[in-house]
Amino acid sequence: MNKFLCCTLVLLDIAVKWTTQDDSSPKYSHYDPGTSHQLLCDQCPPGSYVKQHCTATSPTQCAPCPDQYYAEEWNSNDECQYCSAVCKELQYVRQECTSTQNRVCECVEGRYLELEFCLKHTECPPGFGVAQPGTPESDTVCKRCPEGFFSNETSSKAPCLKHTNCSALGFKTALKGNAVRDNVCQENTDTASQKCGIDVTLCEEALFRFAVPTQLTPNWLNILADSLPGTKVSPENIERIKQRHSSQEQTFQLLKLWKQQNKEQDLVKKIIQDIDLCENSVLKHIGHPNLTFEHLNTLMASLPGKKVGKEDIERTMKLCQPTEQVLKLLNLWRIKNGDQDTIKGLMYGLKHLKTYHFPKRTIQSLKKVIKFLHRFTMYRLYQKLFLEMIGNQVKSVRVRCV
Repeated sequence: MNKFLCCTLVLLDIAVKWTTQDDSSPKYSHYDPGTSHQLLCDQCPPGSYVKQHCTATSPTQCAPCPDQYYAEEWNSNDECQYCSAVCKELQYVRQECTSTQNRVCECVEGRYLELEFCLKHTECPPGFGVAQPGTPESDTVCKRCPEGFFSNETSSKAPCLKHTNCSALGFKTALKGNAVRDNVCQENTDTASQKCGIDVTLCEEALFRFAVPTQLTPNWLNILADSLPGTKVSPENIERIKQRHSSQEQTFQLLKLWKQQNKEQDLVKKIIQDIDLCENSVLKHIGHPNLTFEHLNTLMASLPGKKVGKEDIERTMKLCQPTEQVLKLLNLWRIKNGDQDTIKGLMYGLKHLKTYHFPKRTIQSLKKVIKFLHRFTMYRLYQKLFLEMIGNQVKSVRVRCV
């Protein structure tokens, strides 16, 4: 074999070994003027550039990008790219310049980039809701509220809201809503109890109280609503409950609304039956008429915490039947005192009523109500019905909340 051919084979062997020495890195094609061969060279990794191309005998030499220069990807460039200029007015640096990434500027909250300017997100007028919220790159998308929905504000964030279901809340629709106005609900005045407005009875409180954790997490109401079977309480109604009621009262209102919406379910029918039985028994014991204003005022004064005022007592005597006046006032006391346990408050009050000239018959009746509610099958309902119905999710959340 002649010397020229031998040398050529050796050089080819070296070239083959070099071009295959690192299969993990990307390659690029490079003409080697020294050997007049086309070589496959290793690219330089992100954050660097090609300082010297590979040859038949040496690998690619890479160098790090200098300050204010970057290379995002594997490359065969002779230099790094220069980082963009500083951010403009109404922009902030979302991502600073590094050796592997360019500086990224973004419009401040509430604005989006259009050409070279950060424009304010469009606000949807009343009758229109936000179908797609604005981003730093795009404007708000507004959409006319469909039938059954409304928006009464100018906003770049608020979607159309569903009209309030007055009947589901136990009210009647006084004025039908449109695209810019919600339904206007009004209390039914067909029956005395609706006019009196006892929204959560003693029996409902005893049944629902198990679901009120000692400490409420911010999303507790949504977790409970998702866990309940049957027809779900809508997000709009959940938000209204949050806006109109105190923290613990929200749980009572949610469960009452859920009960109304699912009253045809067999399980709920059983719960309603037991509550009706309970309330009939409570009325039997506590529904004695002819208590005077002074009697009712004395009863409320005996309870701990914030007092139910004289104006509330007078209003209750006007709106409520005599058989419901005590129940209504106890309902008001619970709400005024951060949804305290009414039965515990009543037990406290009875100890102090002995020092007043209070009708003994009423005191005895109140004691019977307390005993009845304690021995009523609420705890068995909780164990057998609600835990099976809601499942372990509510139970585990209660444990975390305590």
